[in-house]
Amino acid sequence: MKKSESPSKRSAPIREKRSKSASAQHAPVEETGTKSPPAQPPRAEGSGSAQKTIKEGIINGFQIINQVEAGLVDLARNTVSDSVRATGAVANEAVGVASDVVKGTVAAAKEAGTGLLEGTKSIAKGIIIGVSEVGGDVLGAAAQTARDVVKGAADVGGDVALVARRAVDGMVEAASQIGGNVNEVAKAAVNGAIEAAGSIGENAVKAVCGILAGVVSGAKDVAGAALPRKDKES
Repeated sequence: MKKSESPSKRSAPIREKRSKSASAQHAPVEETGTKSPPAQPPRAEGSGSAQKTIKEGIINGFQIINQVEAGLVDLARNTVSDSVRATGAVANEAVGVASDVVKGTVAAAKEAGTGLLEGTKSIAKGIIIGVSEVGGDVLGAAAQTARDVVKGAADVGGDVALVARRAVDGMVEAASQIGGNVNEVAKAAVNGAIEAAGSIGENAVKAVCGILAGVVSGAKDVAGAALPRKDKES
């Protein structure tokens, strides 16, 4: 006869099964199927982000433009003053030097295909400051600069009226900066611009006079004198 198993031996497998069952309940569950997608970075806040981007870009652009304009003012100013001093020319010859600066600006714009409208104000401002520094004829330089930029704009196919206005604005700013007679400088510049427009044609005179209206009194009288008279044409 077989000996009967002790109670401890019979209960061992039962405890082992219970132990395995308990450990299975506490074991980490393996992931099955598709995994959850990785966390996505926060999205930009639509129009708010776009506004911030364009704002920062425009501010940077304006800063660059201001730096370029300041550089052109200094370039024209130094060119006039240095040229007069280097050649030992009398102050009255500063007007001729100023005219050369404008012609060089027009030539550069013609070669580059752009830039005359953008650079006219700064160049005109620098010319007046430079002429003033060497004791030159500021009013004469203002009138001659205006003539040259208007003729130059016509030569390169630019907007004569807008170029004239930019030049006058630059010279008015220069007059204010050097403590000159702003109204007299403006008047000389306007008269020079309208005079040059008269050599281009009636439409140019009307356009220049229209955009410069109100800058100084007397512009209409100058424009009337510049316009061709029908009785002379007949």
